[in-house]
Amino acid sequence: MKLMRHLWLIVLTILALELTGMVTNVEAAYPVSTDPMRVKQTYLDMIHIDQAWAAAGDSRTPIVVAVVDTGVDLTHPDLVGNLVEGANLLQPSKKPYDDNGHGTNVAGIIAASINNDKGIAGIAPNAKIMPIKALEADGTGGEAKLGEGIKYAVDHGARIVVLSLGLNKYSDYMQGIVQYAEDRNVLLVAAVGNEGSSVKYPAAYPSVLAVGGVTPSKKADQRSNFGPELDLVAPWDVYTTALGGGYQYQDGSSMSAPQVAAAAALVWGKYPGMTAYQVRSQLEQTAEDLDTAGWDPTTGYGLLQVDLALTQPYNEDRFEPNNQKNQAAKLPIHTAVKASIASAQDDDWFAIDAAYDGFIELWLHTSDSSGIRVKFDSGETFTAANSSDANQPFKIAVTKGRTYVQLQSVDRTRTTAIPYSLVTDFVIYKDPFEDNDKQYKAFSLPGRSQTIRGTFDKKDDLDWFVLNLDHSGTMRVKLSVDTGRIDPMLLIQKEGEKAISIDQGGDGALEVSPLMDVFPGQYYIRVSNMKDYSEPITGEYTLEIEYTPKLIDPNEPNDKSYQATFAAMNSVYEGLLNTNDDVDWFEFRMAKGGLAQVRLTNIPTSRIMYATLYDSSLKEQNFYRNEAGSDQLFIEKTLDAGTYYIKLQANQWFMSQMYRLKISSYTLVSGFADIEGHWAQAAISQLTEQGVISGYGNYRFAPNQPITRAEAATVLTRALKLSKRKELTFSDMNTSHWAYEFVAKAVQAGIVSGYPNGTFGPDRTLTRMEMTQMLASSMNMTGKRRGNSPFTDVDDSYWGVGILKQMSSDGWIAGYEDGTFHPDEQATRAEFVTMLAKVMNR
Repeated sequence: MKLMRHLWLIVLTILALELTGMVTNVEAAYPVSTDPMRVKQTYLDMIHIDQAWAAAGDSRTPIVVAVVDTGVDLTHPDLVGNLVEGANLLQPSKKPYDDNGHGTNVAGIIAASINNDKGIAGIAPNAKIMPIKALEADGTGGEAKLGEGIKYAVDHGARIVVLSLGLNKYSDYMQGIVQYAEDRNVLLVAAVGNEGSSVKYPAAYPSVLAVGGVTPSKKADQRSNFGPELDLVAPWDVYTTALGGGYQYQDGSSMSAPQVAAAAALVWGKYPGMTAYQVRSQLEQTAEDLDTAGWDPTTGYGLLQVDLALTQPYNEDRFEPNNQKNQAAKLPIHTAVKASIASAQDDDWFAIDAAYDGFIELWLHTSDSSGIRVKFDSGETFTAANSSDANQPFKIAVTKGRTYVQLQSVDRTRTTAIPYSLVTDFVIYKDPFEDNDKQYKAFSLPGRSQTIRGTFDKKDDLDWFVLNLDHSGTMRVKLSVDTGRIDPMLLIQKEGEKAISIDQGGDGALEVSPLMDVFPGQYYIRVSNMKDYSEPITGEYTLEIEYTPKLIDPNEPNDKSYQATFAAMNSVYEGLLNTNDDVDWFEFRMAKGGLAQVRLTNIPTSRIMYATLYDSSLKEQNFYRNEAGSDQLFIEKTLDAGTYYIKLQANQWFMSQMYRLKISSYTLVSGFADIEGHWAQAAISQLTEQGVISGYGNYRFAPNQPITRAEAATVLTRALKLSKRKELTFSDMNTSHWAYEFVAKAVQAGIVSGYPNGTFGPDRTLTRMEMTQMLASSMNMTGKRRGNSPFTDVDDSYWGVGILKQMSSDGWIAGYEDGTFHPDEQATRAEFVTMLAKVMNR
C-alpha cells in the first residue's frame, strides 16, 4: 500500500509539472506527416506544426471540436475516422451532411487524418469533429440556429466550438449563449470576417477567441476584419478537404479560425487540467508578436505558434513586467483577462486605446476582501473589494487615444498575491444632436450644404434632423458609416407629404438619395440602423447634404432698356441669366465727367459674359467680353456727365450662382483717377502739365507707391531738361532698358551714381535719403559738416548727414512731427514729385 501511494504521488507530480510546462515528453510524439499533399499545406510551416507534433508528447487525450457550419462531408476518406455524432439543426431528421463545402473545409484543417496515405494532414490528430449543420446550402444563416448549434455542442460534450462565420449584429441572446459556453468551460473560437471592417459577432464578444488572417509574409490580409476585439491571427490561405472526397485551396479568416481551434485541441490534449480561459491565454501569450509591440488591432497578440503553446510554461500573469506606467501592457478595449497583483509593492499598469471619444467600462472581479484600487490617468479612483463589485462596471469618460489604468492593492502592507479578472468594454460618445430620437425633437440644421457626424450611442437610437429651406432647388442626401455593424437607412420627408426611404445597400454600405427637386419648407431627415441593436454601436455615421438653391434674380424684369435696373455708384447688384435669350439691363448716371469703372465678378468659369455699353440715346459705345475660364470682366472708360446703360448677356444660361455687378466713377484730375484730394495733388498736376511726369497708362498715378531709382532719374532728366549723356557701364543696365537714356543723362550731370559693386539698381526703390541726395545734387549742394543733426534718428556718423543738414537749414526738407526723418524708408512718388516741384519753383 505504501509503494502504491508513492507511485501515485510520482504520477501526480509529473502531471502537475506537465500542466505548468516544466516537463516535455517527446519520446512518443506525433510523427511528422507523410501525407501526399502535405507539401501543399505551406501554412502549417508558418505555425510550426512539425515542431508542435514533436512537442505534443504521448498525450493523446481526445478533444471534441464542434464545427457549427454548413455540415461536414461525412464520407470524406480523410475525415471519416475522426467524426463523432453531430446534428442537423435545419432538418433534424437528417444527418449533418454538407451541401456547401465550407464546413468540410474547416473540418479538414482541424482533423484530417495524419499519415493515412491520403490527402492532407490535420493539425490536431487528437481532435474529433462534431459536425453541426446550422447554415443553409448558400452559407447563410441566422443567430437563432447559430446559438442553438453552440448550445447543442456544449450540451453534447464538445470542449471547443469553432465558428467560421459571423454576424454584424450584437444581441443579448447570443451574448447569453456565449456566457453559457464560458460557464461550462467550453472554448469558443470564431473568425473575425473578411470585409476589411469591424470584427463580426460572435468573435467580437470578449470571451470568444477572435481570429484574423495573415499573408505568407506575416502581414495582416487587407480583407481580414480588425479592431479592439481581435485576439490572434493565423495564415489566411490554406489547402484543405473539399466536398466529394476532394481537396482545394481556400482562403479567409474562416480558414484561419480552425487552425487556432486545432491548436487549442493540441494544448488541451497535453494539458487536460487547463481551463478554457487558460488554453486561450496560452495561445495568446505564446503567439509571435507582429506589427507594433504587444497587442494591436490588426494582428492582435500575434501569429499562432503551436509549438510554443505546447512547450512554454503557462504564465498566470502574462502582462508582467507592467508595474510602472512606461511598462504598461496594451489591453484591448473589448476583452476579458486574468492576472494578479503579487504584493503591495506590485502595481499593474495597462494602456487602453480608444478609437473614438466615449466611455471605458471596466469590470474588476477579485475574491480578496482587502480589495484592489483602480486609478485612471484622469485622476478618478475606484475600489473593488469582492466579487459583488464586478456586477457593475467602473465607467470613465475618455477622449480618442490612449488611457492608462493602474491597479494596486488597497492593503499597502500585503505580501501575498491577489488574483483578479478584468473585463473591458467601450461606449461611444453621445453626438451633439441628441436628444433627437423623435420627429418632433428633430435637430434643426441650416438650409445649406453641410456634412455632419453622429453616433448610435444607445439602444434603438434614431436621429432626426430638420432642414429649413427658403428657396427652391435640388437636394441629394448621402449617408455613410465607418463600420459594418451599421446597416444605414435614410428617410426623407417634406412636412405634410409622404416620406421616402432609402436602403439600397447592406451592412456598412453607402446610402444615396436620388437628386430631388425641393421647395421652400421643412424637410425631415431620419438616420437609423436597420438592425435591431440592443446595445450602443462603436462607430460613426456621416450625413452629407448637398443642397443647390434655385436662385432668383431680384432685378427681374429687366429684359428691356426701359425696364433697366438703376445701379447706384459703388453698390453691388446680383443677377442670373436663366435662359439663353435672357438679357439684363442696368442704368447708371455720371454726375460729372470722369472715369467709369464697371466690375463684373462671380461669373461661372464655364460661361462667357458679354457687356454692351450704351449712351442715353441707346447708341452703342463699346462691346466687351470676359476671357474664357475667367470669372470676371473689368471695364474702364472715360465718359461725360449723363445717363448710360449696360446690357449683359451670356453664351449659355446659368442658375447655380449669381454674377455680381458694381459700377463706380472717379473724377479725373490731370488725367488721373487717384489723386483727387491727395495732399500732393497740386504738385502732381503741375509736373504733369509740364510733361515732367506721367502715370501708368490706366488713369492712375499711384501717388503712394514707392518710386524706383530709374523712375526718379527719368523725372529729374525731364525736369532739368538734361541733354548730355554718358555711356553707362553698369552691369545691370544695357541700352535696351527703357530708362537707359535718362539714367545716362542724369549720371553725366552728376545727379545720380551707381553702387560700389558696379550696379545701378534701376528697379530698386529709392530711399528718402537717396531722394534728398538726388535733389541736392540737382542744385549743386554738397552738404555741410557743422551744426547738429536736424533729426533725432540721424547722427553724425550717418553717410548723408551733411546733405540733410544743408537741405534742412535751407528749408528744402522737413521731417516728421516727432523730429525724425526715416532716411532709409522708401520714398513715394508723391514725396518725390512734391520735392521736385519745390525745387523747380525756386
